[in-house]
Amino acid sequence: MRQLPTSLIKAYYHPIEAAIRWSNLHRFETSILDQLGKRLRPMQDDFPRWPKLYLNSERIYCALCNGDLPFGKNGVICPDITLLDDPDLSICEPHLKAWMQRDYPEEKPNFLYGPAERRGLSWAALQEMSANHAALKVQLEMCAQKASQLRERNTLLKRDLAEFQRLLPTDEDLSDRGRSALLNIIGGLLTALRGISPGGQRYSQFDSDAAIIQTVISYHGGRVGITERTMQKHFAAARRSLST
Repeated sequence: MRQLPTSLIKAYYHPIEAAIRWSNLHRFETSILDQLGKRLRPMQDDFPRWPKLYLNSERIYCALCNGDLPFGKNGVICPDITLLDDPDLSICEPHLKAWMQRDYPEEKPNFLYGPAERRGLSWAALQEMSANHAALKVQLEMCAQKASQLRERNTLLKRDLAEFQRLLPTDEDLSDRGRSALLNIIGGLLTALRGISPGGQRYSQFDSDAAIIQTVISYHGGRVGITERTMQKHFAAARRSLST
């Protein structure tokens, strides 16, 4: 029965396993190992279809022999030169990645690097992006809460406006008392729109009469009385009515 290849990502690798993965030949690992038999590394003519396998194997052994890449046995670091001919010779994953980042920074094999790292994002950049994401999430929640408060305030203002419209006369002349009532209502609405709570929070997003006037015109422009000049006049009268 044919054996399945070993796991792509491991805590430590034998040099031939690292060379196979570096060469993106993991799916052919079983057949490569079968052809090598007891030999630990390929010869130049062993796999003519995959010349990079021999090259990457030689790169790894060159680093091992020159002390550039720590090694050991079955994942335990042991700088014993005789282990270079031992079938249990191993290289820990962090040491292999550090060596590759230093000597072959342009190489980003799948078994050592995640998608983000292969796109050129460093771990520090990923951490910064994660921190920014968390900060934006907090800001979004705050904005959602503010929007909810503004919706509630808008509902109350619409209710007041409906009551104001209900009190408007139809055909009969407006009495002095009725005029004062309407001016007081307008003044009260202006206070609600432009006012600030005892805690210093604005009741609405309107910071000037001009902003209120432009908003009303954008929704109801063309109706009787909905002009900038008329509203400015009545706003001033409404404030005077409340101050007397």
